[in-house]
Amino acid sequence: MELPPGGKLALIVEYDGTRYHGFQAQVSVPTVQGALESALTKVTGERIRIVGAGRTDAGVHARGQVISFKCISRLSLQTLIRAVNFYLPSDIAVKAGNIVEGSFNARRDAISREYRYTISNSPTPSPLQRDYIYFVPVPLDTKAMNEACQALLGRQDFASFTGPMRGRRTERSVYKAEVSREGESVFFDMVADSFLPKQVRATVGSLVRVGLGKLTVEEFKKIIQAKRTGLAAPVAPAHGLCLMRVNYSEHKFGKGQINEDL
Repeated sequence: MELPPGGKLALIVEYDGTRYHGFQAQVSVPTVQGALESALTKVTGERIRIVGAGRTDAGVHARGQVISFKCISRLSLQTLIRAVNFYLPSDIAVKAGNIVEGSFNARRDAISREYRYTISNSPTPSPLQRDYIYFVPVPLDTKAMNEACQALLGRQDFASFTGPMRGRRTERSVYKAEVSREGESVFFDMVADSFLPKQVRATVGSLVRVGLGKLTVEEFKKIIQAKRTGLAAPVAPAHGLCLMRVNYSEHKFGKGQINEDL
């Protein structure tokens, strides 16, 4: 599939966020956006500026981040992906992509994002997983945690789960909030139209307190109802969080590879 002149691409990107200061480009520090734009410029010879679906924080990982950008390269899509991966560091990779409409914007056109937070609820730590899990050695009551999750559903103000927003709206629509256990691993899955900075991690921090019996379900509900920035604490470590998937309306780009992979 050859790119049309002035075409726009959407790519699915996976990365280990351990050594990056988040997704969004910053001066003098390594970011995922910076690495991607550098690799794309080397391949295309153009000054590429990308848009990401989620501005993940420092240390947060992604399995299904989506980026979009304009490009005039005459390379085939698969050749471009292989070339970009050649120039990317080993902790970032483009997994798939598709040609999209010129109006497509990875961030603005996303209808929902899916995050997963992973906890190791084991008596002993796992050195091999330490960069991808939050180690909680005391047994967690996942039933109580799931009961608290029900209060997160729907359209409401989540100001308590983020920092100062400088006048920006703090309402979000949460479609799924669920805790599950597989052996010693506890997963928190959250799906929403979009997320406030540190919202998932602040939610996990409070849910862990519920699971440890340090916070009741009713007290958790009162944190939501308070709508006071910074109230939910502690904020869980970044390394346990992963952006799993970004969802779009199919009409934006048809039934291409990016839809099949997402």
